[in-house]
Amino acid sequence: MSQVIDIVSLYPKDMNIYGDSGNVLTIQRRLALYGYEPRVHAYNQGDAWPEHVDMILGGGGQDTGQKKIIDDFFKRADLLRSLAADGTPMLMICGLYQLFGEYFETVDGSRLDGIGVIGAYTVGQEVRMIGNLTEHSADFGDIIGYENHSGQTFLREGVQPLGTVDADSTGNNGEDHTEGARVNNVIGTYMHGSLLPKNPAIADFLIRTAAERRYGSFDPAAAGQTEAQRAELDRINMIASNARRVAMSRPR
Repeated sequence: MSQVIDIVSLYPKDMNIYGDSGNVLTIQRRLALYGYEPRVHAYNQGDAWPEHVDMILGGGGQDTGQKKIIDDFFKRADLLRSLAADGTPMLMICGLYQLFGEYFETVDGSRLDGIGVIGAYTVGQEVRMIGNLTEHSADFGDIIGYENHSGQTFLREGVQPLGTVDADSTGNNGEDHTEGARVNNVIGTYMHGSLLPKNPAIADFLIRTAAERRYGSFDPAAAGQTEAQRAELDRINMIASNARRVAMSRPR
């Protein structure tokens, strides 16, 4: 009997910029190669919420995209907070990273409240932080991606960043050399790319956590992984390694 993992793709119509849907495809592919049965639920405003949720993936979007989803997002706020507190693995990129924080104050002074899963707030600025980026993480090694945001995000005291960046004018706010955040099993980051194809360590963290929570362990053999699937996973990991090397060599 196949072991299903249910994945929610959060607001893919409006919060999917710079190829963030590639994160969903990566999770789907890697789960299948580990022997699990990925079941992706695309959730857009007004849709029914899936009966079972093992993982949630959300992307970035322009300010207009954030405003489109915000009413529905707040209808789901208690549920999302409950799932996050319970340990459901989540990856939120850029715009949804901001909305998982406390609030986003735009350049013109208007305020968009977040749902407070992550102890952080964002303030808009005129200058964009944009370009290739490598950050350093104790849990995932070097993380490779591409940032493009004008909001400066500041973490509250005690909130763990996803990683650190070397250069000024990069990362969460361009000042304190942090990037992203981690709360329980929720990861927020400004890293586009898509992030997960070039960072299999993060993809596997999300997969392992989802499998352990649902089935008590992450066990590809028990899930039915074949030798051919294992070989294909090795091939994909080699491609990712090469892509990481190229990306890290590129100028910002």
